[in-house]
Amino acid sequence: MNPDVAFPIWSGERAQRVAAVLDGCLPPADEPPETLHQAMRYSVLSGGKRVRALLAYAAGEFAGGDPSVVDAAAAAVELIHAYSLIHDDLPCMDDDVLRRGRPACHVAYGEAMALLAGDALQALAFEELAKAHVPGGISLLARSAGSRGMAGGQAFDLASTGAVLAVDELERMHRLKTGALIGAAVRLGAACGPPLNAAQERALDRCASAVGLAFQVVDDVLDVEGTAQSLGKTAGKDAAQQKPTYVSVMGLAAARELILKLRVEAHSALADSGRGARRLGEIVDWLTARSN
Repeated sequence: MNPDVAFPIWSGERAQRVAAVLDGCLPPADEPPETLHQAMRYSVLSGGKRVRALLAYAAGEFAGGDPSVVDAAAAAVELIHAYSLIHDDLPCMDDDVLRRGRPACHVAYGEAMALLAGDALQALAFEELAKAHVPGGISLLARSAGSRGMAGGQAFDLASTGAVLAVDELERMHRLKTGALIGAAVRLGAACGPPLNAAQERALDRCASAVGLAFQVVDDVLDVEGTAQSLGKTAGKDAAQQKPTYVSVMGLAAARELILKLRVEAHSALADSGRGARRLGEIVDWLTARSN
């Protein structure tokens, strides 16, 4: 691909690429047990921004990796993300009925089948990553999705409902719940190329840390300012459930200022990385300015 192609074209082509990889690794809808496989495909192939996959491809370019090698890493993080959304929407978790503009998986297929679909997608993520032999990939993805990562963050989130959190407590929760998998996407993508030097690794980690937190702050702002139509999910859900957010803890204006600060931090981390960091920088700008 032409390295000078505009970001919307690059991101669109990469999103289509990972969608094709996901379609190929998911079991066919007519393979028994049909309903389970249909629920899996329904949740994974329903669109979405493919943020984590794009970060993996961008980090792969940063490291000089071949996109065909990054495919498995990009698919794996998207499968983990899809499983987490299915489980987050369940009545025992966030109890939401809308996801990506369609009925949530448990609404469309029932709670039991949704639970199984999430379980199966998590297993499939590790199966696909194992095939690719990404150095350290299995351990990295497992940690980011487990109790010291995404699942742990969700546990903090459930326990904090109705509570008043300090900003540092809120940050700790979201660095696990949202930031851990975003960080894993970046590191997995980079691991698909030649080994990085220490300065490059630090740059990626700093960028991923800022992006992961910024993504969540933007989400909190959009939950207040967005609509179900624009977001593809229920708006105002956090306030209705008395969940602490950056808006409820800091106020809307301060939350917006934090987004700008994190954007600057992410770009600062990449400042000495040259043209190889171009796509990562473009993703930073896109995510901090998004409206859905």
